[in-house]
Parts: sequence; structure tokens; C-alpha cells
Amino acid sequence: MSMKLSKALRLSKTPRVAFVGAGGKTSALTSLAQDLPKPLVVSTTTHLGIWQTRFADQHIILSDDTDWKIIEDNLSSGIILITQKPKGGRLSGLSVSQINKVFEICESHHLPLLLECDGSRQLPLKAPGVNEPPIPEFVEAVVVVAGLSGLGKSLDKYTVYNPEVFSRLGNLQTGAEISSVALGNVIDHKQGGLKNIPNHAKRILLLNQADTPSLQIQARKIANKLQDSFDRIIVAELIRNKIHTIFEPTAAIILAAGSSSRFGQTKQLLDYHGVPFIKAVTLSAINAGLYPIVVITGANANAVNEELMNISTEINIVFNPNWQNGQSTSIHTGIDILNNHKYFQSQVDDQVFIPNNPGSVIFLLADQPQVSPAVLRCLMEEHSHTLSPVIAPLINGRRANPVLFDLQTFPDLMNLEGDIGGRGIFSKYSPVYVEWNDRTLTQDVDNPADYERLLLD
Repeated sequence: MSMKLSKALRLSKTPRVAFVGAGGKTSALTSLAQDLPKPLVVSTTTHLGIWQTRFADQHIILSDDTDWKIIEDNLSSGIILITQKPKGGRLSGLSVSQINKVFEICESHHLPLLLECDGSRQLPLKAPGVNEPPIPEFVEAVVVVAGLSGLGKSLDKYTVYNPEVFSRLGNLQTGAEISSVALGNVIDHKQGGLKNIPNHAKRILLLNQADTPSLQIQARKIANKLQDSFDRIIVAELIRNKIHTIFEPTAAIILAAGSSSRFGQTKQLLDYHGVPFIKAVTLSAINAGLYPIVVITGANANAVNEELMNISTEINIVFNPNWQNGQSTSIHTGIDILNNHKYFQSQVDDQVFIPNNPGSVIFLLADQPQVSPAVLRCLMEEHSHTLSPVIAPLINGRRANPVLFDLQTFPDLMNLEGDIGGRGIFSKYSPVYVEWNDRTLTQDVDNPADYERLLLD
């Protein structure tokens, strides 16, 4: 697929990003630098090979008597690399005071700042040394890079930087074949891939060098294990400018606030093969791996709450006091919950890790208990390869529910008004469709006849 790294990383307009790890760290940094608007600043808190400076349009070498005003006046165009002078064939990184000064300048001029924060001597894998990685507290995102070409190789100094530390953290003997399990152990360790990441910073794992189907399968195994520790995980071949998959949370917002006035009784509580509608929909979201799950209630809120009691501790039931003003108000309530992280967090070792916004959300209707986990996973899989703004099932040429909305659509969803759902933004974001063979997804339950028909299918 053709996707820029800047899109996959989901950064702010003027990001402050640190790159650590091995197996394509500098390639990732330079690729991102080429994608982002110019001017931008690149620097390092460690060392940089002189040969690695070719991507820069301007190279500024600091000295003890540097005139910062002159530097500030020359940050006008292109990619600007700032380092200290060379030592032993490598460019030295900036001191704490120097990197903070560079940050201040970037802040005042609204310039992106990209940092390389440790070295790996061009090896595919590494474990941090005693004083590594020196990540400034101001960074907003840390990209941890690992080269999958190291899998299956011997755990030694020819494949891994700091092999003894890697051995200890990965629970793997020196000289043994490096497995995806061992690599996952190192990445997920607070003294490994998670080391020195500021608590407020986004955590992004970049599994690079996934240049064979076998390595892509191994990457998926690692990603499945580590999704709770990172905001997103990207599987890529940077040398070929290919991004295969983005693993990130997909939330569920279950719209269950309506009064069912046309039907004549509370649809959320109707029986669907022995289970209330609302419980069937919620179980589908859970079984598909959607997270977080937010149920928006309104009319008959207490009765709906009772049906969901003890089903899962990860369900967030939220009352919409404005439910009578239409479906858009329930959408606003759900998106606001996702944007503000009010209800969910996870624990990583002794640090509290609060996930950033999910990468997408699937809206589920409380009167469609027939939605299966399989169709939800299909929407998620399509999104992981494309990051398309809107994705929906297509059944015999007809669009059906449920529909997935990417993070980029959230501001537009918040602008909806009245009794209108996500279709209100389809004029701006044309849906991408996935073929699906289940005609029941096109069925609504608006009256008792619809209900009887659904039960017969």
C-alpha cells in the first residue's frame, strides 16, 4: 500500500518526536522529515554518523560560543540538522541545555523537531545501555524501532547492540536464535523498549524490515502481544517505502439512547435468541476486540444499565441528557468520552499508561443484535491497511451498518446536528466498502413485523 509514514504515525502539525531502537531508526527519521512541512529541525542527543547527514539541506554545528540569534535567523527553509562537531568520525549530540534551547526556538517559530536519541551501529536490534536513551521530557511521541531482519539470527554482537542486556531482558541465552517472543519481551520491558519514555508521550512501535510474509506474520504476533503497551504499532518496510499494517485501538460507541416510540416498547430489551438486544450488541463488540466500549443511554437508561451489569468491567455506560434532541447528541457524547480519556486506562509495570485517542470508532445500533464479531473484525482489518476515513459493509450493492469512522473524522462528527447519524459526513468522506455476505445487516427493527422477520432469519 502507498501510505506516508507521517500519516501512519498520526502526529500533530508541529511534532516533537524522539526515535530510539535499531533496524531503521535513521531511515524512519529521514522519511518523516521528508514528509513534513518545511522548515523543520533535526538533531540528536547521542551520536550521528557523518554519512547520515546527507538528507539535510543545512547542517549547523554548535560550539561553546555559538550565537543562537544567528542560528535562529537562519532557520528559514528545508531540513536543518543541528549537532556538535565531529569526534572520532561521528557527530556528537547536543547537551541538555543545548537541546532545550533548540526546543525553545522550534516552539517560538512553530517548527517540527525530530530527534535521534540513541545509537545502534546499524544493527537490526538493540537493548538500551545504562545511560540510554536520553529522551528529553518535552517530546510528545517516542518511536521505538526494531528491525525484524534480526529474527532467527543468533543473539550476538553481530546482530544485537548490547547483546548481554538483550539476553537478560528477553529471557534468552546468548548465542540462541532470536525469536519473536524474546524480541517482544525486550520491547515490552521498562528497561528495554519502554525505557525513559516520558509518561505523557505517545508510544509508537515501528516494526521495520518486514519484507517477507513470514516476517509480517511474526510482526503480527508481536503486535498482538504489545498492543496494550503502545498507542499504535506499525509494520513496515521503510527501504521500499511500504507500510503493511497499523495496529491501534478501535473503539465501539453503542447508540442505545432512543425511546423506541415507533415500535411501542423498549427495543434495547427485546429478546434475540435468549439475549436482550443491547447485551447481544455489546457482546459482539467485546468478542471483536473493540476497545474502549462506550454505551450511550438515554430513555430507559436504568433498564439498559441493568442488562449490562456484570457483563464486563471494560464497558463504559454513559447517560446522554440531551438524547431527545436526536442521534447526533449521542454521537457527541461518545466522541467526547474518547477524546478526553475519562473512563479508561491500563497499567504497564509500575507506570500508569493512559492510551491516546483510539485510531477509529465503530458505531453500533442497539436495535441490530445480528451484527457479528466477524464483520467488525473485517472493518478493522481494512482500516489497519488503509486508514480510510469511513469504511462500511456492502451487501448486494447496498450500504449497511455498522460503519467505521477514522480518527480524522471526529471533529466533523462533533459538528453534526439533530437526528442524524454518521451518514451526515458522507458528502465529505466517501465511504470505502468491504463486500459482505449477510443480508440481515440491512435490516432495521422499526416495528413488530421487522422484529419477527429478524428472528426468522
